[in-house]
Amino acid sequence: MADPDALRSRWTRALEGARGPGGGPDPVPYADNLLARWQEPQRHYHTLTHLTAVLDRVDVLEEYADDPDVVRLAAWFHDAVYLPERSENEERSARLAERALPEAGVPQAKTAEAARLVRLTVSHDPADDDRDGQVLCDADLAVLAESPSAYAAYAAGVREEYHFVPSDTFREGRATVLRQLLALPRLFRTPYGAEHWEATARYNVTSELEMLSP
Repeated sequence: MADPDALRSRWTRALEGARGPGGGPDPVPYADNLLARWQEPQRHYHTLTHLTAVLDRVDVLEEYADDPDVVRLAAWFHDAVYLPERSENEERSARLAERALPEAGVPQAKTAEAARLVRLTVSHDPADDDRDGQVLCDADLAVLAESPSAYAAYAAGVREEYHFVPSDTFREGRATVLRQLLALPRLFRTPYGAEHWEATARYNVTSELEMLSP
């Protein structure tokens, strides 16, 4: 279970690290707004549990990031707007970050970087020299390398979020997403992700794709 109080503390540390000595307004209202978004009723996978898992993985990977606190802020925003029936969730989430972070005291350059990272989660295909992008994308995709039971729960949560989509249409769309992932030269770009997650993730994704096939 995700712990909202622990998440508020994590938000505060990341925000204070990103905004520097100039400070800013009380971090808690911003955390509470985001926590409310991550608890909306249409979410079954993109929940506080997912947010916590991504933040945990950023902590594991932080040595590979240029600015870990900005990556953490991007993690908070990367699915802050999530309506399964809409296709522009990442863009709307990035725009939310562009509005909220300057108000919270984050310098413009770091705000722009956080928003860029949110938009990168559309493709999960960071450039070879994009260290922050590699950390966020690896942290977001690490669910693919979970145990079989945890992966099955993830896949079931995604299906529940798209409960309004007919089964045949969902299978076709989900299979397309999985094929796009498998077509990436590497799912994970950090050395840690490549060593610890790549093989298991490809096995899980391939297995789900086989189950979706007629």
